[in-house]
Amino acid sequence: MPAPSLSLIVSTLRSAGCVFAEDEAELLLTAATTPAELTAMVERRAAGLPLEHVLGWAEFCGLRVAVDPRVFVPRRRTEFLARQAIELAQAAGRPGRPAVVVDLCCGSGALGAAVATAVPDIELHAADIEAAAVRCARRNLADLGGHVHQGDLFEPLPPHLMGRVDVLIANVPYVPSRDVELLPAEARVHEPRVALDGGADGLEVMRRVTAAAPGWLAPGGSLLVETSGRQAPHAVRTFTGNGLHAREASCEELYATVVIGTAPLP
Repeated sequence: MPAPSLSLIVSTLRSAGCVFAEDEAELLLTAATTPAELTAMVERRAAGLPLEHVLGWAEFCGLRVAVDPRVFVPRRRTEFLARQAIELAQAAGRPGRPAVVVDLCCGSGALGAAVATAVPDIELHAADIEAAAVRCARRNLADLGGHVHQGDLFEPLPPHLMGRVDVLIANVPYVPSRDVELLPAEARVHEPRVALDGGADGLEVMRRVTAAAPGWLAPGGSLLVETSGRQAPHAVRTFTGNGLHAREASCEELYATVVIGTAPLP
């Protein structure tokens, strides 16, 4: 079987609605090891499967992160959340006392991997309710010393972490339930709804995390969540209502908004 040409792949992808057909075609050509595999990959992408699921990886903060089918694909805008978490983890570490970092709703573990790569001397834990995500995160974090747990939010975390977490990353779902059906098919069909649906106003999971976070944070520890610019003021009020000092950070280039809440010092 001859391999499809670059021009044919581009044409096929463009007809399927892929905006960056040329770039995607180059990636598929590089990833495939046989003409048959290349043809199958092009067909899967043209049928609507996310490119990252076709390739088996996503680029995130300069890393190649494994992404399995039915696992949430890390977004480029979330690199801003990673950068904020890295800065806080670097500041929290002390000689003989590595910073404790927890990645809730971890999905593939991309955020934890980015922090652990930039700040190797940390104690890293990650958790997700989805079994497929946990399996994927374990692959991505194994060589970085990460511990991955399966369960709902804080429930599966080791109790000894209570009051010790320096950086708590919670990339919670924040799409309002009524808007999930408006998302691109790549997300709503091929990613778990639990990773997208934030409840009636998009903030239900964030409120649950924020209510419990003070019991897990070390004095001066920080909780970080990604949200939309419209939701950020509500998130800030929720943080302050739970005793955290809150601030909003944004990155226009990535259209990203992060709310950071810090536990008071004694």
